[in-house]
Formats: sequence, C-alpha cells, structure tokens
Amino acid sequence: MPLSSRHLIGLQNVPREDIELILDTAKTFREILSRPVKKVPTLTGKTIVNLFYENSTRTRISFELAQKRLSADVVNFSTSGSSTKKGETFKDTIRNIEAMKIDMIVVRHSSAGVPSFLTRISNANIINAGDGRHEHPTQALLDFYSIIEKTGESLEGKKVCIIGDIAHSRVALSNIYGLKTLGAKVSVCGPSTMIPRGIEKLGVKVYNDIDSAIKENEILNVLRIQLERDAGQSIPSVREYHKFFGITKERLDNLNKDVLILHPGPINRGVELSSEVADGEYQIILDQVTNGVAVRMAVLYLLGTLPE
Repeated sequence: MPLSSRHLIGLQNVPREDIELILDTAKTFREILSRPVKKVPTLTGKTIVNLFYENSTRTRISFELAQKRLSADVVNFSTSGSSTKKGETFKDTIRNIEAMKIDMIVVRHSSAGVPSFLTRISNANIINAGDGRHEHPTQALLDFYSIIEKTGESLEGKKVCIIGDIAHSRVALSNIYGLKTLGAKVSVCGPSTMIPRGIEKLGVKVYNDIDSAIKENEILNVLRIQLERDAGQSIPSVREYHKFFGITKERLDNLNKDVLILHPGPINRGVELSSEVADGEYQIILDQVTNGVAVRMAVLYLLGTLPE
C-alpha cells in the first residue's frame, strides 16, 4: 500500500502503517548502499529542489546523496545568492521555482509551519527537513531505523529517554510522536528550564535527574544544546550542564549500565557527551548518519512514486 499522504510534514498523526512502510523500504535501500554500484534509476526524470533557509551539513548532504542515488535531477537553493536578497517574497520565490516544473521540494526553515504552508501554494510533494521548533521527521525516522537495526527488535515496549534541550528541539517532538505511535515508552530528561511546560500531556515521563533517567531506560537519545537558539539562557553555563546532565563514561560505569546512545549531531563534546562516550562502544552516531541516507531514499521513493 502507498503512503496515506503525498507530503511528509511531521510525524504527528502519521499512521503506524506509514512509519513501518518507510522503515521497511529503508531496509532495501540500506542494502543497496552496501553494493559497489549504489545508484538505482527509481526517480529518473524527477526534479527535486532542496530549499534550505538554514545552515545544515548532515541533513542537506544526506538528502542530496539520497536524491542522486535514486537518479533524480537535483537543484540546490541557497538564500545567499537568491532574489530573496532583493526583496522577493517567499511565496513568489516558490511560485517561480514551481514554474520550472519541479516534482518535489525538501525544505528547511527557521520558522515553524513553512512546510505546511508550501503544501497550500505548491503542487509538488513537500518534505520537511526541519522547521523551527516544530518537527524534523526524517531525523526521527532514521533514529527508529538505527535502533531497530542495532537491537534486531521492534520499538514496541522499548524504554527511550530523550535527554537535553527539549524546549528548542524539533528532533524531540518528532521522536515523541513517532515513538509513541510505534509503542515505545517515552520519557524526557533535562533541566526544568529546558522542559516545555505540559509536555506530560503528550504521554511522556519527565526526569530532572540524569542518573535516574539512565538507570530506568535502555535507549538514550541525547540532544545538542542549541546555543544558536538562545538555549544558553536556560542554563547557568555549559560546564554546569555537563556536570549535572552530561553523559560520561564515569557516570555509566558508576551506574553499571549498558545503554544504546544516539545523537542527531553535531555533537558538543564535553557538553552533552564526553569524548569517551561520543567515540565509545555504546553509541551508534555514525550508523545514524549512514542510515539517514537510506531512510531519506525510502521517503523520496515512496512519495515520488505515488499514483497521480
């Protein structure tokens, strides 16, 4: 069965069947990425625009690689050299791009709601690559895939704690929605100033003590402290954050705890993770990066081959 929507804006209210279809499809593309020839002709003739209004390394390169692996024609849009610098509105920019007969748009923007707005003014398939503090669905999907790949099991009943700057994180929200849909037991941990008020209404448990969070969970998804989004105002200092909430080898050893550690990147070493943990045996950070290409190939394929 095809996906139930022709866009991927977020994971809120996305059916479990859609998430599982994407993850199952990603498994096929992950195998393709292990071959000597990693390219398939699946999206030959399709034109995809990467519309990034925010800086990005992993997500942008991952999407571009996924598109090229699927043989799509790729156009990268940069605001620094565009007519937006001359005063052109966002809506007019999109309409001009669409007039060039494109099929899909991958968009990242600092304002929440931009991908949803695009679905109303464009006929292209829209994929959200991160919008403000709202959602980042493909990051959450690659997190799910990486956990399943590592554990060999489904997420049903798994205890997953999201740690860090929850208030400023779009990754956290997509993870919460998707993990709950897949049957995981979800919690969050961080300073009270970084935990959104009323987050318990989403069905998650809240920890303010990192040792309790580690002790009672088997998977830790550790988020970056987003200093560029004023997260520094929520804590006295990054040094103090590391002291009370940083994941260190000493802390894991003292708790005698084996956990699976994820991180969406980029890592602030010595803040949310010590270098020993970031490079250690429990983390699967680089696996996440590799799996991100396969997951994004799956999303692009499933949306790009939907019946008209």
